[in-house]
Amino acid sequence: MLLTADDVDRATDELASVIRRTPTIASRVVSERSGAQVWLKCENLQRTGSFKPRGAYLRISRLSAGERARGVVAASAGNHAQGVAWAASELGIASRVYMPVGAALPKIAATKAYGAEVVLAGSTVDEALVEAQRHAETTGAALIHPFDHLDIVAGQSTVGVEILEQIPYVSTILVPLGGGGLLAGVAAAARLRRPEVEVIGVQAAQAAAWPTSLAEERPTPVAAMNTMADGIAVATPGKVPFAHVSEFVDRIVTVSEEELSTALLLMLERAKLVVEPAGAAAVAAAVSGRLALSGTVCVVLSGGNIDPLLLRHVTTHGLTAAGRFLTVTATVSDRPGGLVALLELLRDLGASVLDVVHSRVADDLYLGEVQVTVSVETRGHDHQHDVRRALADAGFLRD
Repeated sequence: MLLTADDVDRATDELASVIRRTPTIASRVVSERSGAQVWLKCENLQRTGSFKPRGAYLRISRLSAGERARGVVAASAGNHAQGVAWAASELGIASRVYMPVGAALPKIAATKAYGAEVVLAGSTVDEALVEAQRHAETTGAALIHPFDHLDIVAGQSTVGVEILEQIPYVSTILVPLGGGGLLAGVAAAARLRRPEVEVIGVQAAQAAAWPTSLAEERPTPVAAMNTMADGIAVATPGKVPFAHVSEFVDRIVTVSEEELSTALLLMLERAKLVVEPAGAAAVAAAVSGRLALSGTVCVVLSGGNIDPLLLRHVTTHGLTAAGRFLTVTATVSDRPGGLVALLELLRDLGASVLDVVHSRVADDLYLGEVQVTVSVETRGHDHQHDVRRALADAGFLRD
């Protein structure tokens, strides 16, 4: 069940001519916030916008002539779907991809554009996978699993190979973690070539099946998931990745939704890189302050496929988490000049008003008062504290 050094070398040779060797970029801002020298491995710049084509292409390219003739089938929320569609088209093979009903429209459109037939089924990747498995059993199509196959893990190991070659002095690698294929591959490459390198997996706290699974020493499903990071929202780890992670990975950490959105915003504003929430998970862990990082660290940006509408929502979420947006409910006089006094104070405090909503029907209002909910732009948490204190001192906020 475990990759060997020969397996990793063979995968590297087979993918060399078809997979983009993505860049590693030094990040000053992540370095400053983490206390280590941090490099970003930009798999968001890979073909189809994520690391997924590596494993998909390797798996499909190794099918027999008979298997190729029957086509391939897969299930995915988006990135694996695009990877399979692209790889199958490159190899001249028909593909069908089952995607959850709620999958992002740009990912559905991209998967179709790469040549796959798309079928929407279920509300999660796990439910879509059931349908894909049923199709494979009925038609004989080869199921290209998102993570639970040795060829998939071997393909993803080439990310680790590139990191070791591009940053030969790397001491720690942080990898986003869902089903486990990417982490398993990177960890295998690191352990087989540079066993002293620490490898850390990063999960969304609200979709964290791995801590329980490792504690129970078997893949164990998480009861519920609710995360913006759909790319790593996997209920049950795969058996093949589980064997590798158990053997090769040093530790698993989790990050909150606020940390994910803040990390995405950080990449957008400071690194000028578009990443999806799952792709920003390792960044979130690096800047969280909980890892005590040192030396040279590589953070894997696993993907950059994000719906523009979701990007808008996540950016707003990240700005709020970073102290850049503030919403307060104030009480003002329902007389001419009452609202002006509030707005002038906010102006003097350097808070730019975004939105104002009046209400005269709140339960705690006295006669002659109006409740005003104001959303403003602020410059961070300290500035927010100053704004709240000044509003309270002026009598606009009630206990």
